[in-house]
Amino acid sequence: MNNHEDYIARCIELAKNGFGTTYPNPMVGSVIVYNGEIIGEGWHQKAGEPHAEVNAIRSVKDPSLLDKATIYVSLEPCSHFGKTPPCCDLIIKNKIPNVVIGTVDSNIKVAGNGIKRLQEAGTNVLVGVLEKECYELNQRFFTFHEKKRPYIILKWAETQDGFIAPLQKEEQKPVWITNLNSRQLVHKWRTEEQAILVGTQTVIYDNPQLNARDWEGNNPIRVVIDQNHRIPKTAHVFDNQTKTIVFSNKKSTPSLENTILEVIDFQQNIAQQIVDKLFQNQIQSIIIEGGAQTLQTFIDANLWDEARVFIGNCTFEKGVKAPILNTSPFKKEKIGIDELLIIRNYD
Repeated sequence: MNNHEDYIARCIELAKNGFGTTYPNPMVGSVIVYNGEIIGEGWHQKAGEPHAEVNAIRSVKDPSLLDKATIYVSLEPCSHFGKTPPCCDLIIKNKIPNVVIGTVDSNIKVAGNGIKRLQEAGTNVLVGVLEKECYELNQRFFTFHEKKRPYIILKWAETQDGFIAPLQKEEQKPVWITNLNSRQLVHKWRTEEQAILVGTQTVIYDNPQLNARDWEGNNPIRVVIDQNHRIPKTAHVFDNQTKTIVFSNKKSTPSLENTILEVIDFQQNIAQQIVDKLFQNQIQSIIIEGGAQTLQTFIDANLWDEARVFIGNCTFEKGVKAPILNTSPFKKEKIGIDELLIIRNYD
């Protein structure tokens, strides 16, 4: 790699510190280099707080070096007033002569305007260093703004003989297919995504909490499909601990705090209607955890970006068949005695 790539790689590394905490903003990292040495760096930590460029500039111990330095940033500096002022204005104000950018921001509020502002101010701007890697860093953000829907992750666990659940259970709680390490990893994933979705049967049979109790971080917004209002109000999903969105076939006044009711036509394309409503609710990413029918609905509609499938070290011999996904894994790894398949629905 050349020096530009090295510094943008560092920007990406820094940006990942904001995984799960920057919504609805993207993850961004920035470094400032003078005479071949990094003199400042920062990342965007939380929506409403200073952006990566601001934190990087503030970290420079000798500000007199800024007018001779180069600032690297994984995503185009913003050019609009939101909860914070435009970053391109701050760069111009500090007379930083060189800006190297990983990729353009496709948010209509920016979309090249930050680059244009910098160039009009006489700044030397280089765009497209490690562009693919910078784009992939913010797949969720770009999917939301370009496809007008959340980034969708399918997740399930299946047995060696291809079942996702037993036919019958003695208790209203999950039947575990995977080991403790795999389950903890799932809770980590929940802190990284904005929402989590399950169908009616999953809530009735398992009464899941849908939180991240086994990992430190934010709990996702809970999304449940409840066509005919069959889920009892005593279910964990209605404990008011986390915002919950319920998809139903008829409008009614939610009787619970922190609950939003969305009406869709269950005779039409269910998956498309759900993602349209999630987009309206500003949901950038979602994990769909089941059950099998719910997962298959999104697979059949080709509305998914990534699947994470655990293969547990057990068999059921009979039960609920796992979803059918005729796509080769992008990656395989071992989580203890479990196998994890990562499958992508994009290049």
